[in-house]
Amino acid sequence: MTTKTILEGLGDRARRAARWARAHPVKAVAILPTLALAYVLVLIPFTPSIGDIKKAKMEYPTRLISVDGKEIATYKRANRDWVKLDHMSKNVVDALISTEDKRFFEHHGMDFKRTATALVNTLRGDRQGGSTITQQLARNLYPDDIGRAPTITRKIKEAITAAKIEAVYTKQEILETYLNTVPFLYNAYGVEMASRTYFDKPADKLDVVEAATLVGMLKGTSMYNPVLNPERSIERRNTVMAMMVKNGKLDEAKYESLKKRPLGLDFERLPEVAGPAPHLARYLRQWLGEWAERNGYNLYSDGLVVRTTIDSRVQEAANQAVRSQMEKLQGAADARRNALHGNKAIVQAFIRDTPQYRSLREQGRTEADAIAQLQGDAEFMKQMWADKTMLTAGFMAMEPGTGYVRAWVGSRDFQQDQFDHVYQARRQPGSTFKPFVYGAAFEQGISPAQQFLDGPVEVRIDERTVWRPKDVDAPSMQMMTLRDALAQSKNTVTVQLMQQVGPERVARLAQSMGIRQSKLDVVPSLALGTSPVTLKELVASYGTIANSGSYVEPLIVTRIEDRSGRVLQEFSPSTPQSALATDAANTLLDTLRAAIDNGTGIRIRASYKITGDVAGKTGTTQNDTDGWFVLMHPNLVAGAWVGFNDARVTMLHEWGQGAHSALPIVGDVVVAAMRSKAIDAKAQFAAPRNAGMPDPSLLGRVGDWWSSLWGNSSAPPAQPQPDVAVGSQPLPDLPRLPSGEPAPRVPDASIAGTVPQTPTAPEASGSSGSPSILSLGLPGRNPMPPQAGTTPPAPSGSASLPPPPIAIAPRADSPLRQEAARNEAITRGEATVRSEPAIRTEPSTPMQPSTRADSSIRTEPATRSDTAPPVASSTPRVIVVPKSSSGPTTITLGGGASPSGGNSSQSSAVVRDVSKAPDWKPAPSTSSAPPPASPATGSATSSSSSGSSSSSTSSSSTSSSDAPTTSPATGSATSSQ
Repeated sequence: MTTKTILEGLGDRARRAARWARAHPVKAVAILPTLALAYVLVLIPFTPSIGDIKKAKMEYPTRLISVDGKEIATYKRANRDWVKLDHMSKNVVDALISTEDKRFFEHHGMDFKRTATALVNTLRGDRQGGSTITQQLARNLYPDDIGRAPTITRKIKEAITAAKIEAVYTKQEILETYLNTVPFLYNAYGVEMASRTYFDKPADKLDVVEAATLVGMLKGTSMYNPVLNPERSIERRNTVMAMMVKNGKLDEAKYESLKKRPLGLDFERLPEVAGPAPHLARYLRQWLGEWAERNGYNLYSDGLVVRTTIDSRVQEAANQAVRSQMEKLQGAADARRNALHGNKAIVQAFIRDTPQYRSLREQGRTEADAIAQLQGDAEFMKQMWADKTMLTAGFMAMEPGTGYVRAWVGSRDFQQDQFDHVYQARRQPGSTFKPFVYGAAFEQGISPAQQFLDGPVEVRIDERTVWRPKDVDAPSMQMMTLRDALAQSKNTVTVQLMQQVGPERVARLAQSMGIRQSKLDVVPSLALGTSPVTLKELVASYGTIANSGSYVEPLIVTRIEDRSGRVLQEFSPSTPQSALATDAANTLLDTLRAAIDNGTGIRIRASYKITGDVAGKTGTTQNDTDGWFVLMHPNLVAGAWVGFNDARVTMLHEWGQGAHSALPIVGDVVVAAMRSKAIDAKAQFAAPRNAGMPDPSLLGRVGDWWSSLWGNSSAPPAQPQPDVAVGSQPLPDLPRLPSGEPAPRVPDASIAGTVPQTPTAPEASGSSGSPSILSLGLPGRNPMPPQAGTTPPAPSGSASLPPPPIAIAPRADSPLRQEAARNEAITRGEATVRSEPAIRTEPSTPMQPSTRADSSIRTEPATRSDTAPPVASSTPRVIVVPKSSSGPTTITLGGGASPSGGNSSQSSAVVRDVSKAPDWKPAPSTSSAPPPASPATGSATSSSSSGSSSSSTSSSSTSSSDAPTTSPATGSATSSQ
């Protein structure tokens, strides 16, 4: 059926109806009221019920209560302070009735005379409003039910609701409710808040002029705003006083003198009282609103009492710690602003982020014109720089055994920054992610006493690309235990360990331990914290370590009560889920003790004098973009993040490292919690100390010396490990994020072309004196990781190799069995592990430009050196070279002297590719998301883009930073300690 046919049919019906009305005029006139009445009856169910109207008269907000009985937040409809009618100035009531509804005490909700007059004037072209005070109250109380569109339907709904209000309220109650709910701009609702905002006095102190000014705003708050439109406001004020004279409420002589007075404003915008945990209250608002609706309650008027796990003492300490640290560091952050002023590309990028720029572009202005106009606006530029260079932070603390969240600080100031850095912001965790790598290793039976070489590392990504992770300091070229490597946050050792454990195993463990909403890229650089996570996830994961390997979901709400104290629903801690073997978790926790005792977190002991049993980890990402610190105490796990909302703005190395930026926040909170007895300063972890490490006693050292002389024949045999091929099983998909309040996007961490390029550093040439490089395949295992007690290598670059640290009993035909056979051959002296010769990029090789100056990816030409055959696989493994003569097994590291003092020029010998073993392949990206929202935990989070940069290039440059960086294997900027 076409549109033309439909219109013709409607026209025929209209003509038939008109002919019937002309033929039966009496019936036609009689049917109109009937139809109108039927329409009114149909609309009644769509207006507020009598029960809802009764509740509005006795509105009680929902309150959030801390575990120690303190109110931490309230949920109410608006920023208002309800006062009784007899506590308001009589001038306000007289002005309101004289202006808005002079027959207020005579009608029952609708003034038919005024309505008819307004209708006639409107038809004549002079539009007027005919709503009574009761009708206006109905519109203010129920804007969603009634609406504000100027339609007949709205007026009928308004009249129906007004009649219901008149049936429930007295006239005095209607006036009181109206004057407490009417809006006055600047987040002020009700006469009391308006009086404080515009005149800095309570409502009972308002004189005639001030009362008339506020009542005059009701006709149009923006049009008659006394702050922005003072002349128009005075004119309207005088009109109100003239109507008071006409209604007998003001003497005419007095009016003549008052109308000449100025407004006399004492304006100050009053901030809404947010309470000590505003981000947490905002986080819970949506869930509580849905719970109330499901259970027949109103979040804003039924007076619900929500019992939370927040400890007001810890929360207040966290608020103070964040404020104090931000004040200390903001001066340095302001200096960072000056350094950015000269970067034209970044300045223009910041301008393009603003709504003012988008508005100019929508008006048809060119990009250049819009940028030029805004750059010329001094006030705009000042505000833009203030927003971009405002340092901020996030903090969360929870009890590891129960998951009870004890403190939650989303930013430095809720009024300035409502973006929540606890659950909304996803940022790269840097070295705070390393415990997942070590936990996976310990779970496989690797000892914290096992030693690795602290030397330069290469990870081959494909035929043309090599990734070189670095540390802040130059490598020591000494053997280092895993315990010391984690304590000192060594990137080179962590990457070697990652190659031995496998990225998929680490990613799977991280998800089990608590990283359950953020997507993890299963790539080698995941070891250094390149996949963005939330602070909430990270603290929950460390809670798993502190809870002997069992994950407990964070819990915020324990009970909901009605206004009289009757319990409506209770929530208990979730059942612990085994995520990490208990022995491995205890070993990991003890290893992280070393990070506090003599590692990167030593300031906890030195500066904050915390002597109890604690463990933790610092983290700092590329260019000091993010600073992290997480501390574990038997009663509390506390974590902090520090940085800028825009990850293109970075901190300086002197104060941006996690140990300098985030650690002080955690230190202050833990000290305050101990002083207030919120946690027990003498509490101890169950994890034994120095587990898996050599006996530090004199007798133990003698035993170690004896074993080093005669071999460790008395050592118990290593337990066989299960035959699990790393990377053989894909990570399970997690449920998708539920729809909810969208999180603001954080711009990417880098702008292509805005950072100057760093020239490629020379590769190791194999000549004497060149840097030693331990060449690792992707991902493979470190073929011969040294064990504790092994003699450290000489600076020459050669090292003796002990037997493999783990006895593996895989299938006869499995890649692990083949690898074990290779390791045994190396142990017997039948093969040698050598590094690949370094291949420089030829000038004729096409290369893509790097997007970051700190990229440490080397691109090689497809044609390799004559000393090595073409690589058959895009994921080469360790290079194994058969030996023809017996003798000690050695790793030849680049160039440098051999143990015998000769030159290691044999590093250019022909090598054999063993890259075909299918132990690893990149897993497809999976969308990770939280499980369905738990009513009390708030596990359903809004996602936010992280501040990490993304790059698909394979360009070559050397990192001048303290961390390895962007590569095709990572897809994001990597991190340092």
